[in-house]
Amino acid sequence: MRTYSSRKRNPVPPGDDSQNPPSGNPCEAPTSKRKQLFLETQSNRPTKRTKNGTKKALQEDEKPKQKSLIQMHFCIDKSVIRECPICRLRYTQGAREDVELHRAHCNRVQKGLEWGREEEKEGYGSTIVEVEQRVKLGNGKTGRIIMFPADVNGKMGSKLSTLLETVNLCLSSPALDQATLQASKVYLFLVSEGSGGRTMERIAGCVVAQRITAAMAVIPPTSSASPTHSASVDIGGVFCYPEPLPTPMGISRLFVSSSYRRQGIANRLLSAAASTFIPGCTLDPKKGQVAFSQPTGDGAKIMQSWGGGGIRIYEE
Repeated sequence: MRTYSSRKRNPVPPGDDSQNPPSGNPCEAPTSKRKQLFLETQSNRPTKRTKNGTKKALQEDEKPKQKSLIQMHFCIDKSVIRECPICRLRYTQGAREDVELHRAHCNRVQKGLEWGREEEKEGYGSTIVEVEQRVKLGNGKTGRIIMFPADVNGKMGSKLSTLLETVNLCLSSPALDQATLQASKVYLFLVSEGSGGRTMERIAGCVVAQRITAAMAVIPPTSSASPTHSASVDIGGVFCYPEPLPTPMGISRLFVSSSYRRQGIANRLLSAAASTFIPGCTLDPKKGQVAFSQPTGDGAKIMQSWGGGGIRIYEE
């Protein structure tokens, strides 16, 4: 008959308590450890009992922050559309994007864009041609006239795109396509501002001259030909004879910032374009060698004063 007392027991080395559990139940120690670990885990978990507990705070942090909204009201008896008396731009009052667009555009119309050293360094000696230096204005300031192709790239191209966008918006004109830019030259009148070591240049005026082949002569106001005659052509309020005449240069854009007007800048730019657009050949506007593209009211006045009645009209 075999009994448990007859089993051989392995000797346990002294000092080793890993196989010597404390007195009592041998499963008591592991169970208490598991309970302690479970209680610690439960105590560290965020619970749903507290109203402003950790879990709710984490969920609130993960939520996207809502943008601040603007309350707008309809006003039946008063229009929210405003027209600036300086730049003539119409915008919606209270609309942030419209207000910011108007502020930037109006600042360019009044003061002109800044012509930085980066644009000057990029085109100096290669693309940019200095036509005139130390041009004295009526207010005592001096400036210079530079010329470069209208299809330039890089920083100069980016600056020109911003300038033409401002001019087109001010004149309510469409953007010039790539074929027109390739056949055009840009003339800028730069004015120095500031004193000491903080001088900078601003674009006070701009002329875009384009290579064309034909244009129409303008009917003089004192002519016996009636503007309503069937043979006349109305181009932007200017009545012309329908016969196309050979004309080498056209002025597609003419603009002067409001702070620099009535200083002779437009006449100096037009004269510079007429004398340098075709190398070695000076064009005479009084002989019908220069044409304007659908001039505005102010443009028609400059056309008559500078061209002496010989300026022609062409369609873009």
